[in-house]
Amino acid sequence: MTNVSYTFNIGIDISKKKLDVSFSDNKTACYDNDLNGFKQLLKQISDKGRTRVAMEATGGYERSLVQFLQEKGIAVSVVNAKRVRDYAKALGKLAKTDKIDSHVIRLFTEAINPNVTEQLSESQQSLDSLTSRRNQLVKQRAIEKQHLETVINKETKRSINRTIKFLDKEIGIIEEKINKLIDLDSNLKEKVNRLTTIKGIGPVVAVTIVSDIPELGALSNKEISALVGVAPFCRDSGGMRGKRTIWGGRSQVRSVLYMATLSAVKYNPAIKVFYERLVNKGKPKKTALVACMRKLIIVANSMIRNNMEWNPHHGELA
Repeated sequence: MTNVSYTFNIGIDISKKKLDVSFSDNKTACYDNDLNGFKQLLKQISDKGRTRVAMEATGGYERSLVQFLQEKGIAVSVVNAKRVRDYAKALGKLAKTDKIDSHVIRLFTEAINPNVTEQLSESQQSLDSLTSRRNQLVKQRAIEKQHLETVINKETKRSINRTIKFLDKEIGIIEEKINKLIDLDSNLKEKVNRLTTIKGIGPVVAVTIVSDIPELGALSNKEISALVGVAPFCRDSGGMRGKRTIWGGRSQVRSVLYMATLSAVKYNPAIKVFYERLVNKGKPKKTALVACMRKLIIVANSMIRNNMEWNPHHGELA
């Protein structure tokens, strides 16, 4: 994906209640993280077409601001927090305050020129919210099930079981809303249906991928691997050749992709052959699984980009 260079860059460190802002002229400001604060920020952007606002993904606190700015025609880049911190270390900026963080985010953006975050459709935003809520409920249910394994008291068990039953019902309601939303959006429905033709990727995994990677099909295979966090990075220096490792990326996608891969290496003939070939070459099983995860997301990306159905002879699996 090609990207545009911007004359003015603004870095924002976002917390629950406030926005610490660093402007291109080294001026700083602090606004409330609410609509009034967004409007105050907007007043400081004089050249909308040549200005890009960058911020880290903060677990959801950034979403309202991203949506507001995009609707006003401002380019936004949501950047990886680890990459920003690594950049700060390279600059020798080891201190960490909100004001310093916003300054580093701006410097990182000016130096790296990260991709602009695509504006999501209303359906995509709703899907993102619903899948996030489903994940929260599933995690709560898992915790309650763990509690059930350790208690003896009957009344406590009844309480836990009631909670699990309630969470089951809530998860069912959310899943029904997700299915209705997808059925009403032909683009989302086509993506989910296409992904579920891959053995190992079921409806929940497909919905999670479509929800958490709206860029699917718009990025190169290398970019999509890095985005998910399954691209191997070198650790070489001089004559030393270190292990290739993965880091960063979107953890929720990586988590469901891992579960899908465990199924795929058993029931998807193409992935199974690829996995066994790596293991037979002496690769550790965990390394082979990560490689299969990477192949799955690359194939999914290619299928969406090229409007293709699953084919066990995809070139990426050779």
